[in-house]
Amino acid sequence: MRVTPVKTHKIIPGKDRDIFAVLDKYLPLLKERTVVAVTSKIVAICEGRVVPIPKNEKEKEKLKDALIIKEAELYLPRSSSRYNVLLTVKGSSIIFSSGVDESNARGYFVLWPKDPQKSANAIREHLAQKYKKKHLGVIITDTTSVPLRWGQRGVFVLAHSGFSALNSYIGKPDIFGRKLKMTSAAIADALGTAAVLVMGEGAEQTPLAVIEGIAFVKFQERNPTKRELKKLRMPLADDLYAPLLKAVKWRKGGS
Repeated sequence: MRVTPVKTHKIIPGKDRDIFAVLDKYLPLLKERTVVAVTSKIVAICEGRVVPIPKNEKEKEKLKDALIIKEAELYLPRSSSRYNVLLTVKGSSIIFSSGVDESNARGYFVLWPKDPQKSANAIREHLAQKYKKKHLGVIITDTTSVPLRWGQRGVFVLAHSGFSALNSYIGKPDIFGRKLKMTSAAIADALGTAAVLVMGEGAEQTPLAVIEGIAFVKFQERNPTKRELKKLRMPLADDLYAPLLKAVKWRKGGS
C-alpha cells in the first residue's frame, strides 16, 4: 500500500468555497483502484461550515459549548471530564467536542460538513467523471482519541464512497480451519488511519492523500446504498462496549 500526501495552499474560511477547485488544482493524475482521502476540515471550510470566534474569552467558550451541544447526538458535560472537554456521540462515533475545531482555521470554529456522505458521493462522482475512471474511492477523514491510549489519530472516516467499507470474514476459515464468527475488517477506517498519519495534524498543509496498491479493497462503481450505510452503524445497545457506554448519563444534543 502506498499513501502519498498532497500539499495545497492554505484553505481559508471565507476565501475558499469550492472543494472541487481545490481537488482539480492539486490532485495528480489518478489511476484505477485509487482512494482519495480528504480531511473533513477543508470540505467544511469550502461548504461554509464555519463560525467566527469571539475575541472575548467567556463569549468564545459559551459559543463553543453551544455549537458542540447543537452538533452532538449525545454528550457528557465538561464536569464529567478531568480535562474539561465535552465528550460526544456524533455520526455513530464517540469523539470529543462534536468535531468542532479551531486549529488551522484562522479565527473560526470549523464544524463537520453538513452531510458528509453527500459530500463524499459528490467528490467521488466528480473525480470519476474528470479522470474517466470506474474504480475510484473517496474517504472524508477526521481525528479523535481512543480509550486507554495517548495521542490523537485518524481512527475513523466520516463518510466513504466507491468501495465497500467492510470486508466480512464471517463464516470463512482461519489458518487452522476454524470458522470465524464475528470478524469484519474495517477497511474505510483503516484507510483513514493511514491517510491521516501521512497528512499530519499540524502545519504540514497536506489535507489530501492518494492511496494506491490496495488489492484488498473491494471497489464499487457507485455510491454506498442506504442499506450498506446502515450496516456500518452499531446501535449502542448492541455495542461490545455497551456496559461502559450505558453506565454514564448521556444527555441529548441538538442534532
